Amino acid sequence: MKLKIATAIAAVTLAGSAVAQEAGDAAAGEDLFGKRCRSCHMIVDDAGETIVRGGRTGPNLYGIIGSEAGAVEDFRYKKSIEEAREKGLVWDEASFEAYVQDPTGFLREYLDDSGARSGMTFKLREGAADVYAYLASLGGDM
Repeated sequence: MKLKIATAIAAVTLAGSAVAQEAGDAAAGEDLFGKRCRSCHMIVDDAGETIVRGGRTGPNLYGIIGSEAGAVEDFRYKKSIEEAREKGLVWDEASFEAYVQDPTGFLREYLDDSGARSGMTFKLREGAADVYAYLASLGGDM
């Protein structure tokens, strides 16, 4: 009986460690955002304070976690992102990570439209969970 309990405790501990390892690292995400994302995106909070000075090719990413896709006011989105918003796309962890790894591929699958296109041509092959954790730490739902 003691062996079964010890085995169960070890399994729960290992499972907890695996979940902790899967969660993104906000500090690593901040560094990655500065190196890869800020060339197109800025982060400016609701009060107008600049958190990360960046490009204006892409929308401001402050508070996007938990929000509808294509919801930043005064930003001109591609038709496919607008269609995804109308279909109910919300930037949760799974959708955000899948999108930044292959934006056009994600939209084609999400919309079931082989002609869907994303305005984001860059693919963040590694570190998507970290960037998600960083953006979530700034505002929005996590």
